[in-house]
Amino acid sequence: MTDPIKIGTRDSELATWQAETVSEKLIELGHETEIVFIKSDGDLDLTTPLTEMGGKGVFTKALDDALLDHRIDLAVHSFKDLPTENPLPLIVSAVLEREDPRDSLVAPEGTDFLNDESISAVIATSSNRRKAQWLHRYPNHEITNIRGNVNTRLRKVDENGWNGAIFAAAGLKRINLDHHISQYLDWMVPAPAQGAMAVMVRKNDHRLIEITKNLNHHETDLCTGIERELLNEMEAGCSAPVGAYARIKGNDVILNAVALMTDGSVQYDIEISSPVENSEGMGRIAARKLLDQGADKIVQELRK
Repeated sequence: MTDPIKIGTRDSELATWQAETVSEKLIELGHETEIVFIKSDGDLDLTTPLTEMGGKGVFTKALDDALLDHRIDLAVHSFKDLPTENPLPLIVSAVLEREDPRDSLVAPEGTDFLNDESISAVIATSSNRRKAQWLHRYPNHEITNIRGNVNTRLRKVDENGWNGAIFAAAGLKRINLDHHISQYLDWMVPAPAQGAMAVMVRKNDHRLIEITKNLNHHETDLCTGIERELLNEMEAGCSAPVGAYARIKGNDVILNAVALMTDGSVQYDIEISSPVENSEGMGRIAARKLLDQGADKIVQELRK
């Protein structure tokens, strides 16, 4: 009899939901599972802006360490939290079917303020991508930093009296909190791989690679791969104000991408399409087009 598959996760309600979803799918395939909770630096420090903590690695390092130490057999991540390059002997063995990839606005007192240019509204987000796109559209608004898991951030919006805060729709939907959504931000280009979950295992664990590949959703894997390829090619890093969203329509893949100065003053955007069978390299092609437009200045600004 084999030991249960140990599934590592952060302990927020959303992260737990994601781990339990993977657990249920593995049980359906005939495997025993055990969920192991791991605290990350990003969970322990809820005040320092993410960009000052080194970006997304703050949420993944503790799970990486647990995998490498064999304390867990696999880790479940929000795919957008994973850096596009991983020098460790770990691989993403499955990408689960994507939930709604859009960003959304939670506005406790309603969204009328969006139609009044005289209001200098306060919007909460810790994401440079969301901040830049919001300020590009609403330059008279103020952005304030917000940290914490979904439930904590919802509470902070109420307590601080901010006009609104930006959330990934997927996170709210997965834990049945989407009734808080005041407006879907269809105009905002999401983060690469937003709404998708990734399973990470040790590169030499062939048994787990074979088991977990049954969880992979091909369309999501293809589209998120293109989005992450764009981010990687731009060498912009996880905290960069860069959005990318690929989707399949008929026999084509359509990719929308955007790169902005952090203050929203300058925006570069692009849309390209390709037949699915010829979609390899789309992310790199779009990234080079953005850089040629002038987005290289954004990358240089981030490196200062």
